[in-house]
Amino acid sequence: MKIDAIVFLVYLLGLLVVGIYFSRKASKSVDNYLLGGRSLGPAVTALTMQSSAMSGYMFMGGPALAFQQGWYALWYAFGDAGGAIVNLSVLGKRMRRMSEILGALSPIEYLEKRFDSPAIRIVGSVISIIFLFGYVFAQFNASGKALEQLTGLPYSMALLLGVGVIISYTVTGGYLAVVWTDFIQGIIMVIGVVGIAILGFINLGGLSGLNEQIAQVDPSYLSPWGKDLAYVGQWGVVLGAVLIYSIGYMGLPHVVVRHMSMKSTKTVKGAILYAATWNQLFVFTPYLLGFMAIVLLPNLGDPEMVIPTLAYEFFPGILAAILLSAVMAAIMSTSDSILMQAGTILSRDIYLRFIDKNASQNKMVSISRLSILAAGVVGVIVAIYQPPSVFGLVVFSFGVLGNSFMVPYVASVYSKKANKVGVLCAMIAGGVTNIIWTSMELQDITFLHPFLAGLIMSILGMLVGNPFGKKPEWIDDVLNDVKNGYNVPYSLDKNVSRDLNPEASNISKYIDSKQPVRE
Repeated sequence: MKIDAIVFLVYLLGLLVVGIYFSRKASKSVDNYLLGGRSLGPAVTALTMQSSAMSGYMFMGGPALAFQQGWYALWYAFGDAGGAIVNLSVLGKRMRRMSEILGALSPIEYLEKRFDSPAIRIVGSVISIIFLFGYVFAQFNASGKALEQLTGLPYSMALLLGVGVIISYTVTGGYLAVVWTDFIQGIIMVIGVVGIAILGFINLGGLSGLNEQIAQVDPSYLSPWGKDLAYVGQWGVVLGAVLIYSIGYMGLPHVVVRHMSMKSTKTVKGAILYAATWNQLFVFTPYLLGFMAIVLLPNLGDPEMVIPTLAYEFFPGILAAILLSAVMAAIMSTSDSILMQAGTILSRDIYLRFIDKNASQNKMVSISRLSILAAGVVGVIVAIYQPPSVFGLVVFSFGVLGNSFMVPYVASVYSKKANKVGVLCAMIAGGVTNIIWTSMELQDITFLHPFLAGLIMSILGMLVGNPFGKKPEWIDDVLNDVKNGYNVPYSLDKNVSRDLNPEASNISKYIDSKQPVRE
């Protein structure tokens, strides 16, 4: 067996060990299994948020776009570089406080309780399941491609190997296994791409040398409007490319759940620092490797294989193994988070809410595990048939989720007037607009990016729908405390981690009786 394959198999074994280690803690309660007992510190919060958000897109879709369109691809990177800062600054503290007050353990459950509407939970669950699956199909597809290159196995066998490990540690270890493997994989991702980029720049004579050689291939690659100036003057497309990753993370259920699992609101400040540092080291580098491939791999058949091909053709075996491990780290850190969130929605937002409201803690942990397993199996079956490109599927799924949920999540922590009618209109208008814009290729006609079109319609949906609804009576006092800070009543703090449905009694105690608090 090749040395690089051995290195990677050891890496996979290490991830399984992490899952087994956390399996006992995960089994103690639903809160532990789904949110890790709200115990995450700043470094882990930052790296799990970023590594789960980046996905296989950053190692396959991003470099492929750079290889095909040149410097235009960096519009996506510019937005991505600040995405974590925006996400944590806008939602972090307030969503952490609000989710604890409401006793919510999933982002969809949070929306139902915040806006007092089962319909929001139903619509949100349907949107989440469909497009989280679309997102995970892209990750599984990327996994199969990367492992096929690494191991020499057929695509379907490589897919089963990679996904089998992801499902195993996610099912056994739950949320804590997911976030700690994400933390480890976030470090591997940075080391892998930065190391290879440094070697590549040495080989090509630095950034100026790279640009000179790209200009000899086609000067239009150096334009911010894309190859052959394909997007010249299309500011609606450019603005959408920047916004989708700068603000879109605030609409991804598997990302915003990280706000809910932080140890406290004090975690946010440190998490912003860690995330911002990690982003600047990582976000631009995969695109730069795509630029290098224009010069080094002019005849590459599959643009999404830029990084794996660079690794094997230009770097020694161990370095190639590290880089391929970084590729798989990006894929696995997103896949496990999506599977975890899909399992949470299926078990808590559908099974517990509408099928068995009296399910025990142990039963809910078992149902969550079975839901994650089922989601993984379905994902494998679809991925074997290789759906569309990783770039296209990720941007589409990301865009629909962002357009459906970003406005509701932001409104949930800032607006006293926002209500269930406005939120439902925002979710449906934003998501449907993105679907129509993408499927009918309206960007080519309107010169407006699908995400930007969906964002505009989501905001309009909220503004149009709000006058027809009524806000929850208790929300003014709660939002004031969320804004100014609060001390959680002892009974609430205790019940959040123990009871499945604490909202009625705990909100009442919190607002009406103002019991003595524990610092």
